[in-house]
Amino acid sequence: MLKLPFLSFISVILLGSCAIESEKLSPQDAATPEVVSPAETPDADESKSIKSKLPSAEVKTAIDPDVMYLLLAAELAVQRQQYSLAYEAYMELTKRVHDPKFAEQAAKLALQIKDSRKTTDAVSAWVNQEPKNVTARKVAALSALRGKDKTAAVKELNALLTAEPENFENALLELSSILQKEGKEKFIYDALETLSGKTTSNKAVIYFVQSLLSMQMKNNAQAEKKIEQTLALQPDWEHPLVIQSQLAVMANDLTRAKSLLNVAILKHPNNPAFKKLLAQTLIKNAEYEPAAELYQALITQSPKDGENYIALALINLQLNRDANAETILKTLSEQPEWTSQASFYLGKIEEKRNNAAAAVALFDKVNDSSFTFDAGISAINLLAKERKYDDVDARLEKLVKNFPQQKLRLVLMQASLYNQQNQYEKAFSLLSETLLQLPEEKDLLYTRALIAEHLGKLDVLESDLKKIITKYPNDAEALNALGYTLLNDSKRYHDAEKYLQRAIKIQPNEPAIMDSFGWLQFKLGNHLQAVKYLQTAYDKQNSGEIAAHLCEVLWTMGRKDDARQLFETALKAAPEDSDLLDFKKRLLDSSE
Repeated sequence: MLKLPFLSFISVILLGSCAIESEKLSPQDAATPEVVSPAETPDADESKSIKSKLPSAEVKTAIDPDVMYLLLAAELAVQRQQYSLAYEAYMELTKRVHDPKFAEQAAKLALQIKDSRKTTDAVSAWVNQEPKNVTARKVAALSALRGKDKTAAVKELNALLTAEPENFENALLELSSILQKEGKEKFIYDALETLSGKTTSNKAVIYFVQSLLSMQMKNNAQAEKKIEQTLALQPDWEHPLVIQSQLAVMANDLTRAKSLLNVAILKHPNNPAFKKLLAQTLIKNAEYEPAAELYQALITQSPKDGENYIALALINLQLNRDANAETILKTLSEQPEWTSQASFYLGKIEEKRNNAAAAVALFDKVNDSSFTFDAGISAINLLAKERKYDDVDARLEKLVKNFPQQKLRLVLMQASLYNQQNQYEKAFSLLSETLLQLPEEKDLLYTRALIAEHLGKLDVLESDLKKIITKYPNDAEALNALGYTLLNDSKRYHDAEKYLQRAIKIQPNEPAIMDSFGWLQFKLGNHLQAVKYLQTAYDKQNSGEIAAHLCEVLWTMGRKDDARQLFETALKAAPEDSDLLDFKKRLLDSSE
């Protein structure tokens, strides 16, 4: 099914950048009021201006040497990143000079060093000196929320609401953006619940932010309730309408989601967000034709929005209209900001056409970080099919360097490629080296176990698979692999049965496990049971290995014509299958 990312208003609204979060301070951040240097002689007006900034009890001269010293000390401490010392200097200046800039700098420093007591003191001084400053109130609210002081938090949030009711939504979202990263969603929610009981204004905003917080806490039922409260007060507000629709999609109630979005589109025909979300909902429900029509309408409405072209191209690919998709993507590829993404999907079209060289050339044009890894993997897979292993190795090495976080996946891919080339020792060494860094990684252990079998290192195979089973006792794949391998030793049939019984109980309809269990029955002499499991497995999956097992059981039971007929059918489908060729060599050829 076509996959397109849903519009995430939560991420846009709740996780956006925040103007009030403190960043690392530079010396330039230490902005201070102008101070006259000792070499200058202020005129009367300048002297009066400076004196007016000083509390009467502290005023000595217009160029108080103590003030000058504190300013220099604060700036020097910031330069040296000695933020605690700088904080103390600015707090002392706050007491000596009535200018809120000093308290503001002290508050920023307190946030920088994450000292809740110092933050409270500095913010208190700042708010006292500049009670109408909204930023000061935001920082005060942030400090209270971060310190989980509900009484103070509700007070400061209420002050924000009173000061700038029209910007209260943005203020709440800024605060939530910071504190949700610290896991304080529940406390913010509770503080807002208390605030909603104390105020009659902007309740819709409070409920809306509570709904977003609820979604962050994975409580969609609570989010739905808060959205309903929001829309009861402001039924045409666009953001809550989007969230309400998203909640319906998340609940997999696509019928309701489509109904809500169609109503929203009628209310807000010029808002593309509703059409995009409706189109994505239709895609989720595999309704590609109407989704394509919506994206075409969006392109008409916003001809410069490249995302709509990409979406329409992908829908065309889903509908096997590759030529239409190609036309859209080639046009889009001429725009620098969309070249990478368009080239990636054009490469996929060429890959689908088995034009490997053209596909790789297009994948190599991708330089957008969101697509370079997938483009690199796609190119490697194509080159591996053509057995251009030197190029593959170079590209894998480059990917490991550029995407160290993907090292595990790339190591497994490299090991698989070595396996294809029968370079089992190389694969084993690579996996063993990586396991030194990630000794408990299941995929590494499982892959090394399979490689160890090729090398005859059955002790390693058994050890690795048992390590997986110990940690993941219901891992049917590992249980099956170990049980099947033990069937090679007639003295270990009992152990094999123990593992395979567990595997088939966990996944009774998995063809690979049914094959192993049927092979076990054959080894134990239960031929009728063996045929039953092997035939069912083969009906589910026409594998050469399963066919070879079934052929051998039939042959042993004297049903040689049935065995030959099955063998011929299976060999046509997989003429190079090693298990079928082994059966032919051991039984068919020897009987002639």
